[in-house]
Amino acid sequence: MNHVHRETAAARSRSALVATLVLTGSFLIVEVAGALWTGSLALFADAGHMLADVAAIALALFAVWIAARPPTPAKTYGYFRAEILAALLNALVLLIVSGAILLESYARLLAPSPVLGGPMLAIAAVGLGVNLAGAALLKAGAGTSLNVRAAYLEVVSDALSSLGVLVAALLVLTTGWQRADPLVSAAIGLFIIPRTWRLLRQAVNVLLEGTPAHLELREIEDALLAVRGVRHVHDLHVWTLTSGRDAMSAHVVVEDVRESERLLDELHGVLHARFGIDHTTIQLDPAPAVLQIKAPPA
Repeated sequence: MNHVHRETAAARSRSALVATLVLTGSFLIVEVAGALWTGSLALFADAGHMLADVAAIALALFAVWIAARPPTPAKTYGYFRAEILAALLNALVLLIVSGAILLESYARLLAPSPVLGGPMLAIAAVGLGVNLAGAALLKAGAGTSLNVRAAYLEVVSDALSSLGVLVAALLVLTTGWQRADPLVSAAIGLFIIPRTWRLLRQAVNVLLEGTPAHLELREIEDALLAVRGVRHVHDLHVWTLTSGRDAMSAHVVVEDVRESERLLDELHGVLHARFGIDHTTIQLDPAPAVLQIKAPPA
């Protein structure tokens, strides 16, 4: 059966990804220079987080490009999974960045270093604006693509970390409390980890061909059994090809295989209308004949 190679959910967000990459990539250079100038670990943490943003968006765009390549005899599903691999790599990078931030924060808490509060405040304010603009650009696509959601979560969490840097800068300026800088850095790292862990679990579930979280096998089976002429459903499998693209295969036992055209039309219609599954493989099997055993004559 041939399947149309349709545009992925992430591909529809290509222009938003490009615009966000330009914004974050440009400001990353400014923030790294500012962190070196002010000596602020919080700015370093935010810069590291923004570097993860740039990597995430660049990987997302690469995945969009490679996923658009058509299927081949060697890769019959095409390159859809490239988007999921990019999301997985993004999550791993964020976990590493978070761990490094926490370690350095601990060292700074034991031995605080002076920071320049004024420049730190100004740079963090600009960074917050850049992240908010990026989040606004990616928000729509994050609801339909796991890969875009990975980039969106990184930009949103970076916006919150920029807000934390603002708070730390204000505390340094108003109270002279230098430990505010590593404390905010540690908070940034702790904020990133659970959200990234959820993203990592989602990506791994897709790669392991687990049942999509938004679908229930029992509901799908019941919907197929409700079609007139269907007796039994077995070997039912549902998995995700890439974000927004689920697939299903099943053996369906029917009363009369001569009605295969009607049955397949109705089964595909139910799967599309109720569950949004378009990539389906259904094997129709005839119901086994019931053996009639006559009693021997008396």
